[in-house]
Amino acid sequence: MSKANYLFTSESVSEGHPDKVCDRISDAIVDTFLNADPQSRVAVETLCTTNRIVLAGEVRGPASVSLASLEDVARAAVRDIGYEQDGFHWKNAEVEVYVHAQSADIAQGVDAAGNKDEGAGDQGIMFGYACDETEVLMPAPIYYAHAILKSLAEARHSGAEPLLGPDAKSQVTLRYVNGRPVGAASVVVSTQHDGKLDQDAVREIVRPHVVNVLPAGWMCDEPAFYVNPTGRFVIGGPDGDSGLTGRKIIVDTYGGAAPHGGGAFSGKDPTKVDRSAAYAARYLAKNVVAAGLAQKCVIQLSYAIGVSKPLSVYVDTFGSNRVDEDRLSDVLQSLVDLSPRGIRTHLGLNRPIYARTAAYGHFGRPPEPDGGFSWERLDLVPELKGRFG
Repeated sequence: MSKANYLFTSESVSEGHPDKVCDRISDAIVDTFLNADPQSRVAVETLCTTNRIVLAGEVRGPASVSLASLEDVARAAVRDIGYEQDGFHWKNAEVEVYVHAQSADIAQGVDAAGNKDEGAGDQGIMFGYACDETEVLMPAPIYYAHAILKSLAEARHSGAEPLLGPDAKSQVTLRYVNGRPVGAASVVVSTQHDGKLDQDAVREIVRPHVVNVLPAGWMCDEPAFYVNPTGRFVIGGPDGDSGLTGRKIIVDTYGGAAPHGGGAFSGKDPTKVDRSAAYAARYLAKNVVAAGLAQKCVIQLSYAIGVSKPLSVYVDTFGSNRVDEDRLSDVLQSLVDLSPRGIRTHLGLNRPIYARTAAYGHFGRPPEPDGGFSWERLDLVPELKGRFG
């Protein structure tokens, strides 16, 4: 039996965090290829450090996307984040490109041929999760951790807070009573800032962004509100620490409130089930909770490279279910084709919609008119309600 009263913590990092800079560059490259050819295959990793960006990986796409053009994509991503610092500048950083053609051995296992349907791009396990703690059916700690940093970033980009830098982190600890979040026990925010600001000044800049994001009455006590606990955060971003694609997988998903599969998302085209099947699992779990069939739901999918159908579909509602879980699993599989091709078709994933996912979470975001965050749709709810009366 799960505990009823407890503290739970999740963290987020901003778009300017070194790892998120790398995620953004890698996803911008995915978008570039998919924009040129929706059937492109991309698996590109990024490393960044002081005024240096390194791209590596394998691709299969149109010749119109040259290796030289990937440098321009990387610089544009860094410029959009807002890095124009001595130690990391979109214009002055050295960019090295080590990207090559996709392995023929991988391609033959994944591509459709004859009577063989397209297979999964790799083996692996993927999880999706939803719960009724927030309106977007996300765990509350990660939801508010993201929202604080997004609010700070919007103020920085708009010019309202010009003395803040792109690099930032947040951490929110919520108090749960009878299994429900009731308030913040502590909040930690570290944000890069101009050297003119002292710690107290940064604290007062950050405060309203926390207070306005949290529900009324949820703000923690003053001694538990930590802003730049080291006292100073002027050198940040890739100049302060190196970054790599795929190192913030818990930030990308559910903040530790649910299991995570074996792979990261960013830098991968949607034939890679690390990405597409994790999106499908979230889509199914969210619709289950939105339909009122459970208060929370986790779904695991597993795949083998070159095999189209999932090897297993596991559903767990943590005892909160109002319907039979085995029947629920069968109904979900009848509603959505969970092969790689079926997922991409159902959710419209072969589009340039991924750079926007690289910061502030892949889940809990509103579906967008061009197909972005399609896995957040609730279009299965009527069918699920009908199937279960």
